[in-house]
Amino acid sequence: MKVLNNKSAIITGASRGIGRGIAIEFAKQGCNVAFTYSKSVEQANKLITELESYDVKAMGYQSDASSFSDSELLIETVLNDFPGIDVLVNNAGITKDNLLMRLSEKDFDDVIKVNLKSVFNMTKAVQKTFLKQRKGSIIHMSSVVGVKGNAGQSNYSASKAGIIGFSKSIALELGSRNIRSNVIAPGFIETEMTKQLSKEIVEKWRNGIPLKRGGTPEDVANACVFLASDLSSYITGQVINVDGGMLT
Repeated sequence: MKVLNNKSAIITGASRGIGRGIAIEFAKQGCNVAFTYSKSVEQANKLITELESYDVKAMGYQSDASSFSDSELLIETVLNDFPGIDVLVNNAGITKDNLLMRLSEKDFDDVIKVNLKSVFNMTKAVQKTFLKQRKGSIIHMSSVVGVKGNAGQSNYSASKAGIIGFSKSIALELGSRNIRSNVIAPGFIETEMTKQLSKEIVEKWRNGIPLKRGGTPEDVANACVFLASDLSSYITGQVINVDGGMLT
């Protein structure tokens, strides 16, 4: 049984990494997928082809989630292109890591704008649609560093912690309209980005995780499928750590 059959979802920043993994798992579960990307048209087209192989509707949109006007236009366009919107996954994000003494104001502001303001933009833009249909699932991608912090990532940690507070507030505001808002906080997930790290650093990370391995985009995507589906219809305002036990 496909648990997302006939649903439609928007996923921001899905042309690679975790976002791409979420898009693929959604399609496997029968979900139509609208996704955003920033630059790579080639990667976006490849993803569309892969998603369509699961017999679902798939479209990519070059859109900036950190812009409120872009977010409003995106929702309007998706509503014209798809049967509706059932799920929003706020996944877009960047990192500009540095110790506080070397962290520039611009790098702090850029990370907050892309990671946190995009969540406000997209959630506010889709809210009218969800309120009108009296249902919807909003999934925000945070991080374990939004829960515990991390040296050299004060800007990233602040943005991801802000997402948690935002999501819990929205869960309280919109719960009476059957609109759910939850957070997934991934731990060490092995993607294209982590391949740039040395073997020593990767092994150090793995050894510090109770399950003794890094996570995969599919691990995160499976949690997203659960929160997007009716299997989680009584779950809102929660933070699910997908971290192999890292924060245990």
